[in-house]
Amino acid sequence: MRFRSCLTAAALVVTAVVAAAPAAAAAPQARYLGFATLPHKVAFQGTTVGGLSGVDRDPRTGEYVLISDDRSNINPVRTYTARLDVDATGVHDLALTGTTPLRRPDGSTYPANAVDPEDVRVDPLTGDYWWSQEGNRSATPIQPSIERSSRAGAHRSTLPLPANYAITPDAGPRGNRALEAITFDAAGLLLTSIVEGPLLEDGEESTTERGSVARITVQSRLGHVLSQHVYPLEPLFAAPEPGPWGPDTGVPAILADPQRPGHYFTLERSWVPGSDYKVRLYEIDLWGSTDVKGVRSLQGADAKPVRKKLVADLDDFPLPLIDNVEGLAWGPRLPSGERTLVLVSDDNFAAEEVTRFIALAIR
Repeated sequence: MRFRSCLTAAALVVTAVVAAAPAAAAAPQARYLGFATLPHKVAFQGTTVGGLSGVDRDPRTGEYVLISDDRSNINPVRTYTARLDVDATGVHDLALTGTTPLRRPDGSTYPANAVDPEDVRVDPLTGDYWWSQEGNRSATPIQPSIERSSRAGAHRSTLPLPANYAITPDAGPRGNRALEAITFDAAGLLLTSIVEGPLLEDGEESTTERGSVARITVQSRLGHVLSQHVYPLEPLFAAPEPGPWGPDTGVPAILADPQRPGHYFTLERSWVPGSDYKVRLYEIDLWGSTDVKGVRSLQGADAKPVRKKLVADLDDFPLPLIDNVEGLAWGPRLPSGERTLVLVSDDNFAAEEVTRFIALAIR
């Protein structure tokens, strides 16, 4: 009874956030601290490390939990744990400490291409791992999902998702633009997700002339959809050169602000052929934005999007390379009172890309 009362209270908070719109405050400022890099395709406990696309800090251990987006093509779908010291002088002593295969309900590991893991969060209430996988749009689609696993990798449950997250022939997420980003609120009662790019029914993807829209969904940890909101994606930062691959822009990570309900940080990552990557960090808030959970298409819809403020452009920091940054987590608080953020890049198991941990201070 107490747990359900907490869920009711959380739902009331979401309702208040959607209904009210307090005066906008200045965006937080980000200060660069440093980075650390893992060797390419390093071998660890019988696995090849790479494709690290999600990260979260485990409050029980102080270590970081990571998920590889390897679809069991190299090794079974798995998480890693890592130690990483972040302080005012930078990032130090990066070391992997463990790896765990994630298992299906029958106890077996996932076969090749059965799921596409993307993000991972440590449950604030139980310590379990919740992880998203964006599925695959194909002749026989694999539906996006959010799975819950024990810390030892055993399957616990699957979260029911909103109906418009389903891949259908003429609606739902685009291929490779589906469910990458998830986050818990501080109490662990609400889980928020964002579809990486626009649903088919919500319009075209970003171009150099105009942006596009994605959907943010706030749910209870039991799966009840409480609200859905419009996230405005930026236009492409450069014109793509001709080639076999088109540009890719969207949101690979979202992180709740534990101090302010309804506020989040998002990573917006773009890859443009001929211009490589651009990665920007934004602060967003849901206050006063329209609840669009009952709106089938956002094209022409009268919907107020979430408010969004630029916090950092990674191009402004002394990084040797702006790569495929996909993971975002809170790090430790500094003696100055600043909070830290830890970002991780997915090297796609490609020699020209890197697995890099980047630390920022937020004030």
